[in-house]
Amino acid sequence: MSTPSFDTARRPRIWALSISRLRDLFIDIAGEYVERADLRIVAQGFEDAVREIDAAGAGRPDVVIAGGSNGAYLKTRVAVPVVMITPTGFDVMHALARARRDGAKVALVTHGNTPDEVRRFVTAFGLDVTFASHQSAQDAESVVLDLRDRGIDVVVGPGLVTDLAAHAGMGAVFLYSRDSVRAGFDTALEVAQATRRETIRRQRLDNLLQHLRDGVVALDAEGRVEAMNQRLAAVLGVDAANAAGRALLELAPDLAGSLPDSDGDAFCTVRGASYVVHRGPLASGGAAAGAVLTFQESRAVERLDRTLRSRQRVQQFSARYRLEDMVGAAESMQRVRALVQRYARSDATVLILGESGTGKEMVAQSMHQLSARRDFAFVAINCGAFPEALLESELFGYEEGAFTGARKGGKAGLIEVAHRGTLFLDEIGEMPLSLQSRLLRVLQEREVVRLGSTEPTRVDIRVVAATHRALTEGIEAGRFRADLYYRLNILSIALPPLRERPTDLLPLAAELLLQAAAREPRLAARLPDAAAAERILAALAEPLRRYAWPGNVRELQNVIERIAVELAEMESDADSPAETQPLITRDMLRTIAPEIVEPQQPRTQKTALTLRERSRHVEADEIRAALAAHDGDRDAVCDALGISKTTLWRKLNGAR
Repeated sequence: MSTPSFDTARRPRIWALSISRLRDLFIDIAGEYVERADLRIVAQGFEDAVREIDAAGAGRPDVVIAGGSNGAYLKTRVAVPVVMITPTGFDVMHALARARRDGAKVALVTHGNTPDEVRRFVTAFGLDVTFASHQSAQDAESVVLDLRDRGIDVVVGPGLVTDLAAHAGMGAVFLYSRDSVRAGFDTALEVAQATRRETIRRQRLDNLLQHLRDGVVALDAEGRVEAMNQRLAAVLGVDAANAAGRALLELAPDLAGSLPDSDGDAFCTVRGASYVVHRGPLASGGAAAGAVLTFQESRAVERLDRTLRSRQRVQQFSARYRLEDMVGAAESMQRVRALVQRYARSDATVLILGESGTGKEMVAQSMHQLSARRDFAFVAINCGAFPEALLESELFGYEEGAFTGARKGGKAGLIEVAHRGTLFLDEIGEMPLSLQSRLLRVLQEREVVRLGSTEPTRVDIRVVAATHRALTEGIEAGRFRADLYYRLNILSIALPPLRERPTDLLPLAAELLLQAAAREPRLAARLPDAAAAERILAALAEPLRRYAWPGNVRELQNVIERIAVELAEMESDADSPAETQPLITRDMLRTIAPEIVEPQQPRTQKTALTLRERSRHVEADEIRAALAAHDGDRDAVCDALGISKTTLWRKLNGAR
């Protein structure tokens, strides 16, 4: 509901209304207020004055000044403040003293009951005064005639009463003085200024209300509208200007039963659209002071939720790698890059196959960076790194009180965190069977149910899974669901192991050495570019190519880190030419990484291994590493890996 505009530059508009001798006092002192107010003396009273004020329209007064019964009449009939002229105690004493000089019998006539202090004053000074009062103009005439009949010589009273007394042939003393009229004018100025401040405040609040995105209504304690903005009026199909004073449920009967009964939120439907309705107190007095209802369209809440979830990503849920970070010119790597670019344009689920350390997460991040989801979260989780119960809560989230130790307020799972982004499930083959069925539902229905909840939450995610072992073996062994496998294996990318792309070894090693040098101040100046790094590693090209690299790029990175440490310890002049910088020799490599230069058994298999063969070799390499860590104690290795001696022997010999 809008508030009339208010001109803050103009002077307060004051009307002084009187049809009696009070008007003469108004005229006498009006000149004192010319600079401070737009003052108008109006010779109207009662009904005529009301019509005059109503007819003024936009030019109506800010404050009205009147006296006696005229002022009391206007107070209840006009929509502007009315200031009453009130006689002071001095006015009463002075008027009674004059009346005693003019006649023996004196009457004091007031509008309404005679104030007690006046009666006490008369009694204290032993004055013989008759008291009378009137409520209206008709009363005044009756009272004056009655006093005349009772032999009263002089009447003291306001303008209307003294005019009637004079007309009846009695003495008349006017009760008001210049000081009392000035006090009335000063009060009128204060009221006008206070009204102006309140009007400006209400206008600002109304402007704020009108510019709110949501619909807002203020209700009194009885549920009647005090204010309503245009947005809500349009939603309800009502006129905001005429809504004030009417019950909200009378204006919108459809809201009955759907509004919150106390402070809080509720859902309702208005003319086919869903809204979230929030109820709060109108003032600090609680429900007795009224309430404020805000109506927010549910679609706007959903849009805001999506925006917040996309913008409030923390660093751990961001993709760092891009396609250009994948080093390698081998044909197999070019094929991988082509698939990444092609699959990035799709939202279909991708399964990335490859041995440990081949860069499966780098491929997933590169695909995310090229996709339409790049501005949203990239959430990665290793399914083999958590116990089953913890993995379930991390993936699906939980409600408050779902289990002992659950966070207050609950927690969103990583599936929810990945909303509108990419969820990367590394080592998917290690996921427990009980969780595989829940993940399958997420992939099918695109909704997730938190632990301890029955309400599903819709999610918009792209799933990328990765594994270093053949999932078909898990299906045969009953460890992996076939239906989940077919849901995951819609698009697939197979990453070649490092041993199958020997031409990429030296460029990749040089790039890793540059990255290590960037973290070591003693090496940064000595390795300005990839050419310098390749020159330092040139003598190692052949041993690097011959080695099988069971740990692939991750293992190569570990070796390069050792080389970087060795280089940092070598004395060298940073200002000397690159050609004179120390090189890494095979003897140094034998000390740093003896496994690289030790003779290896010739390979009898074909160079290109199947995924199942690669998986067997990776398992065998891990078992050999465990044997080395336990000084060849096969019993200890079996206990650590949870396998029998027969399985240990079969896996070691099956990879040869």
